[in-house]
Amino acid sequence: MRTSSLKTVFGSRTTVSFTLAVMLLLITSCATTDQPTGKSMTRLQEQNWGTVDGKVVKLFTLTNRKGTIVKITNYGLIITDIQTADRDGKLGHIVLGFDNLDQYLKGHPFFGAIAGRVANRIAKGKFTLEGKEYTLAVNNGPNHLHGGKKGFDKQVWEARPLPSREDAQAIEFHYVSKDGEEGYPGNLDITVTYTLTDSDDLRMDYRATTDKSTPVNVTNHSYFNLAGVGDTLGTEMQINADRYTVTDKTLIPTGELAPVKGTALDFTRPATMGARIDQLKDFPGGYDHNFVLNSSGGKLAFAARAHEPKSGRVLEVLTTEPGVQLYNGIGLDGKLLGHGGTPYVKFGGFCLETQHFPDAINHPSFPSVVLRPGETFQSTTVFRFVAK
Repeated sequence: MRTSSLKTVFGSRTTVSFTLAVMLLLITSCATTDQPTGKSMTRLQEQNWGTVDGKVVKLFTLTNRKGTIVKITNYGLIITDIQTADRDGKLGHIVLGFDNLDQYLKGHPFFGAIAGRVANRIAKGKFTLEGKEYTLAVNNGPNHLHGGKKGFDKQVWEARPLPSREDAQAIEFHYVSKDGEEGYPGNLDITVTYTLTDSDDLRMDYRATTDKSTPVNVTNHSYFNLAGVGDTLGTEMQINADRYTVTDKTLIPTGELAPVKGTALDFTRPATMGARIDQLKDFPGGYDHNFVLNSSGGKLAFAARAHEPKSGRVLEVLTTEPGVQLYNGIGLDGKLLGHGGTPYVKFGGFCLETQHFPDAINHPSFPSVVLRPGETFQSTTVFRFVAK
């Protein structure tokens, strides 16, 4: 209120009381909105989680108005925990992860982490770009996997919570991958933004530039279990893909794009992941396949939907990427204990890794993963949570 207005309304005891009440309300309101963490104090929390290589590791907790909880650490951009409601409104853990940093440092199968500089496999850890051959670490049989021995998943990223919005909370992470890191050329400057909205979307926006031509293919490697415990073979899966990339015995694409129709990979209509998994028991033992999305990439479009009948939880995945890798925890064996001591058993989690195709750098017919100076790499993936 202006001073002249105050003089006018101060004419009686009643108006004085009313005015004081209004002023108190305004002061209280300003105290809430002026603080950067005011409304977001319970919606975006930050805590020290330890140190790696002398750098402080933070754990961020995002909470939306529906009560959904997402926890992310700047170590490897790991999504350590997602809690969503089932059809009865009961919150439960739906991704595989640990409650402390030490367990991640002991080693894990990329639970919730960012994979890069190049996610998935590169044959024999070699590629040629602009006439020069590059050699990378071989860390998955005869091949290079998910960026190497110390990829993006093992780096401490700079983190900056973004200004709170009415309907969303977001954190921006930044990292500069130096020229020659893990054998890759060029200084890659990459920013990843995680946003949790009140409509239960977890959005991941990736943006990168380079000063030398280099391959780039990043993804999030969260393992989902929409029931919370046990295996996921009863989860119904639908993938918007009529074709997949055929691979050799080391999971390197041959170059052939084959139809999924009539195979165990046909998820064009919803089917449980356990329905045809026996067809894959000899190789690769379960699902570890790249699907060629019908949307072809470039625009945000529906990629996959998973529905867990018992809990009623649904995960929808939208992406600008041309492919998605379905991996259903073939390598889990129950020895790793996660949230609340939950054993992570074989097939106990599934990944939907939105991506360019595996070994694309060695397949000119595949969508290119090469980023050149002056260009900007951009990619978006959305995990949408529903209960029915």
